Amino acid sequence: MAIERILIVDDEETLCEVLKLNLENEGYDVDIAFSAEQALMLDLKSYSLILLDIMMGEISGIKMAKMLKANVTTADIPIIFCTARDSEDDMVMGLNLGADDYITKPYTIRNVIARVKSVLRRTNHKGNHVTSDKPNILQVEGLQLDLEFKRCLVDGTEVKLAKKEFELLAYLLSHRGKICSREQILGRVWSDEVVVLDRTIDVNITRLRSKIGAYGSYIVTRSGYGYGFRD
Repeated sequence: MAIERILIVDDEETLCEVLKLNLENEGYDVDIAFSAEQALMLDLKSYSLILLDIMMGEISGIKMAKMLKANVTTADIPIIFCTARDSEDDMVMGLNLGADDYITKPYTIRNVIARVKSVLRRTNHKGNHVTSDKPNILQVEGLQLDLEFKRCLVDGTEVKLAKKEFELLAYLLSHRGKICSREQILGRVWSDEVVVLDRTIDVNITRLRSKIGAYGSYIVTRSGYGYGFRD
């Protein structure tokens, strides 16, 4: 079982170090960011949970939470707000943003650990998704295909794909980890065409690789066999 990763985002350095030490003693892999700006430079989608202070520098915890929830690659990461703002309005606002829990300062380490374990059990978040549990979504890391709405998202940004490009990518993703022959691809993606040249597949593969950015390298070529999407 993979070790669950936790990110602490708080500008109180001593508090962060104490939290990190105690959470690591519980078996978690813990990183610290002393500002939202610093946190946003990290690979956030790799974390299982984020402990987020509200009152920080230029980017507040509230603003950072909104950014996380607006991005498809980080929207499902559980967030626990840890803050000195203890009014009911603040708590309701935090929970309405999609936070999974709200802890007010001062708090005990024992309370934080209990809340962390509770949220992780409830959400069962695994950090870096390989596939989506939604039947109409195909997803590998930050690459997501919505089969119902015919949308392709790359790290949260929609990428326009032609119909055949979308169908080709969907076919490769649904057969991830294996090489699909040209005949199989033609039979599935171009089944309605009378005559299709092998070159047509090559052209569409080239276009796909360029459009999906870093994930283009996941599309592999096996000369004499066909194409596949690696795990």
